[in-house]
Amino acid sequence: MEKQRIHSNDAPAAVGPYSQAVRVGDFLFTAGQVALDPVGGELVGDDVAAQTEQVMRNLRAVLAAAGTDLAHVVKTTVFLKSMGDFAAMNAVYARHFPEPFPARSTVEVGALPKGGLVEIECIALINQK
Repeated sequence: MEKQRIHSNDAPAAVGPYSQAVRVGDFLFTAGQVALDPVGGELVGDDVAAQTEQVMRNLRAVLAAAGTDLAHVVKTTVFLKSMGDFAAMNAVYARHFPEPFPARSTVEVGALPKGGLVEIECIALINQK
């Protein structure tokens, strides 16, 4: 199977040797999204709830560029600067994903880009026509 690079101008541009997402067959694998404004490149929000909202907007934009959406996400990985922020992140996360919810792993990390509090990556099915 061939890899296809996916890019959205409505999500932060890749700032290194990686793609916002890669399609392989019927699957989309996204890079982790942090709470960066796609236009200015600055971190949005002072708390994990506000940052999670921006992360979800960024993920939604990348998914849309590939012809899919949050309803087709099958797996996420959430990276938190502090597990103390889990409940606040989870409340925002739950509002964005319909049931059945994707499988999920959540881990605490030492640091995230630009001092972010949350980063989320996902694997999604591409919409079937």
